[in-house]
Amino acid sequence: MEHQRIGTGEHTVFVLSGWFGSSRAWQALLPHLDLSAFRYVLWDYRGYGTRRGEAGDFSLAEAAADVLAGADALGVDRFSLLGHSMGGAVMQRVYADTPERVRAMVGVSPVPASGFPFDEAGWALFSGAADEPGNRRVIIDLTTGNRLTGVWLDAMVRHSLENSDRDAFAGYLSAWSGADFQDEIDGGTVPVKVIVGEHDPALGAETMRGTFARWYPNLETEVLANAGHYAMDETPVALAGSAERFLARW
Repeated sequence: MEHQRIGTGEHTVFVLSGWFGSSRAWQALLPHLDLSAFRYVLWDYRGYGTRRGEAGDFSLAEAAADVLAGADALGVDRFSLLGHSMGGAVMQRVYADTPERVRAMVGVSPVPASGFPFDEAGWALFSGAADEPGNRRVIIDLTTGNRLTGVWLDAMVRHSLENSDRDAFAGYLSAWSGADFQDEIDGGTVPVKVIVGEHDPALGAETMRGTFARWYPNLETEVLANAGHYAMDETPVALAGSAERFLARW
């Protein structure tokens, strides 16, 4: 498993992308990171980015096991996790499996360990995105508050199409939306910060209060102004500062 690694710091952070992302989806954030304090491992799931064409069952358990195998291969015993959206569910699965190895977690509009319930229309929109690029565009527009440019929306859709296999994309939707392992992490003492955008209608502060705040006693929450679901693109300087100020404490 070859993944992009940047930075020379002692503190290793695995960076886990969302459903529409890949390891390449963090490019706008990279110039603002402290590469002397941290070492970042930009991760790809099976079927995504540098791992397109790789077989798998595209589950959270498999994704978490791969992260742990990657940490072993790098000789990293303890590490932190930075997970966006679906990556927020993956990072919690890693923690559930090996809590002693996780220093801290930062979730950026993270999917809770209880998944995300859809109504019939929502499921039709999201499940149809595996085969219909237009659905992907609508979802990205909705989750950023219908306020960003068509040029950016088109680029996000293009990135998703070019960096994910169709079956992996479809499989991960069932994995993160149907997650149900909150009992395994409830009361976990790991330091956690959730960073959400003020314009994210689904995974914003209210959702975090009903999920993460119930499970993690050492939780901090921050709402970023002028951001929706994709803070790494919308407010990269603010996101980098928020995440690293927290991680530096652990």
